[in-house]
Amino acid sequence: MHVDHVFWGSLTYVLNIFSLSPVHGPVIEDQAPLALHPVEADLAQKPGPIFKPPSGTLDGSDSNFVCDYSAMVGYEFCSTPDYRSCWLNHTTTGHQFNMTTDYETEKPIGIHRYYELDITDDTSINADGVDFDAAKLFNRQYPGPWLQACWGDTVSVKINNWMKSNGGNGTSIHWHGVRQLNSMHMDGVNGLSQCPIAPGDSFNYTWEVMQYGSSWYHSHYSVQYADGLLGPLTLHGPTILPYDEAIDPILMTEWGHSSAFEAIQLGTPGTPSASNEPFKNPSILLNGRGNATQFNSITTPLHETHDIPTPYTIRFHPKPTNGRPKSYLLRLINTSMASTFIFSIDNHYLHIVGADFVPVMPYRRESILVAIGQRYHVIVEADPQDPKSADGNYWIRTIEANCTDFAPTGEKNYERTGILRYNDSTNLPQSEPWLINATCTDEDWDNLTPVVKWEVGPPANGEFGENLTVIFKQNSSLFPLAFASIGGDTFNPMYLDYSKPTFLNLNYPGAWDPRLVVFKENYTNTSWVYFNIKNGRKHPIHLHGHDFAIIKNGSSDFQLKNPPRRDVLLPAAGGEDTIIAFKLDNPGTWLMHCHIAFHASWGLAMQFLERQDAAIALWPSFEKSPALVESQRVCDNWNRWWGDCRDWWPGDGKSCGIGEEGFAPDSGI
Repeated sequence: MHVDHVFWGSLTYVLNIFSLSPVHGPVIEDQAPLALHPVEADLAQKPGPIFKPPSGTLDGSDSNFVCDYSAMVGYEFCSTPDYRSCWLNHTTTGHQFNMTTDYETEKPIGIHRYYELDITDDTSINADGVDFDAAKLFNRQYPGPWLQACWGDTVSVKINNWMKSNGGNGTSIHWHGVRQLNSMHMDGVNGLSQCPIAPGDSFNYTWEVMQYGSSWYHSHYSVQYADGLLGPLTLHGPTILPYDEAIDPILMTEWGHSSAFEAIQLGTPGTPSASNEPFKNPSILLNGRGNATQFNSITTPLHETHDIPTPYTIRFHPKPTNGRPKSYLLRLINTSMASTFIFSIDNHYLHIVGADFVPVMPYRRESILVAIGQRYHVIVEADPQDPKSADGNYWIRTIEANCTDFAPTGEKNYERTGILRYNDSTNLPQSEPWLINATCTDEDWDNLTPVVKWEVGPPANGEFGENLTVIFKQNSSLFPLAFASIGGDTFNPMYLDYSKPTFLNLNYPGAWDPRLVVFKENYTNTSWVYFNIKNGRKHPIHLHGHDFAIIKNGSSDFQLKNPPRRDVLLPAAGGEDTIIAFKLDNPGTWLMHCHIAFHASWGLAMQFLERQDAAIALWPSFEKSPALVESQRVCDNWNRWWGDCRDWWPGDGKSCGIGEEGFAPDSGI
């Protein structure tokens, strides 16, 4: 996208903010994603707007997914290809839901959407030419079904665990980045918000769509999601820059060809080989497709390759619209177990408009680093830069950043994971990559200027907040990683009791078992807490239940007025300060952890018990809270299954005696 288009798109946005003038225009869309909510036969009889959001589809065909705001009488859909900043506009008053709406306190009135997902572990899949027999899947597909909703909806997802009883797994499903305001029991974290869902059991997750943007849903049962239990999640809403069409979510991950449980549990915790190489001979997938032969090590007798999938492909059409090149919204999501990627498209600029669920003022990059769990919305014009490819084909690249020891830097062209085509050619591209720095450094936080502004207050938890130091203990007998507090003088990896989740013990008055790493934050709903994360470079830190503001980055000054914010970050390098802040406006217990899956599984996590009295008031007793009753039912079923250690992975009784009482053999998150 040319700089002048960025300028005029932003100027139009600003002028409409101040004029508050209604934005009218036709809905110019001929594609929409696969949905489970049916279109009603006679849309014209609905008093409020019902429309297809601007989006692509997984199969390239039309679908019946719609945003349904029929309860919002007098409003109209006001997003057009030339002006995406508006979402809903009242035709009489001019009131809008748009980019300036504070989405943490105000949302439209949508509908209740229902999904149902079956989890199985009996399907072999070929993602890159090597069969994987240990796949754990949603609805027997990888990635899992694309779940969609619209800003203001309520979403219910019934999860059925059909994994085999003997050698199977419990599970819990986390809706990554979703706010979960006053609904911590729907966050999907074993040992915190629930017991695992036992094989043969089901659980209904219900949560409100307060934000908009892209994310993913995944198992939060140890390293289980690395075996396939993940899928894309889109919450439709406005965007700050114009675009014509949206491309389906783009999920990037490494792929290990063996169960992550086997790779981790058969290793030796605390040793460099186990901590740095959980997978042998990994390849890289883009939306579930890869090519194992691009990795030299994969051609050894260890694996036999066959039926290499067609590379992930997107298609652009260069036909100009309204005097500008056609533009596309891309939704980038890193769903890896251990890898940080740098995404780029040869000869095409990326215009970043959203980071995690936070809309940001647009800026341009040739590439973007995406840490595990991070998401970016970027807009790309169908206008390649010189030198242009002669045949209209360009490589999409996912380069592994230097954050781990298994980046295959010596293997030629491993990063060529997708193709952008302008025609029906089947030729492999001949395009050259941008000059990219693979240093393990998060996106420049100074660029991430939120559209909806925050001002951070002073810390309630001490004069400068609290220090958290990431510690690796080489010879730990159990778990080698931990957050250490109070100056880093303790080593206390998280070790969870699956059978006694914090949610069922909110009224516990005493000192918590130190293995649960509970930080009590008993201040007011307007209080801010600060945490200084040290020695965290290369560890993507994710906070549940909140976005956090990044108020200090290394040697920078404190930034309290509209600092960058998100829900996953890579802390600063060199032991420098990375200070995050969040407001205590969401009572319950919330996890903060490294999103390298086996680091979390080895203890690099903690939980914030936020405003305990307010949480008890939300869920006071079994007599007054159906949520507690349902949680106990799930725990009862889990305890029955967990009671026979022969049912644990791998189902041969070898895990018996590893866990103690109800504690998991690993951290469980």
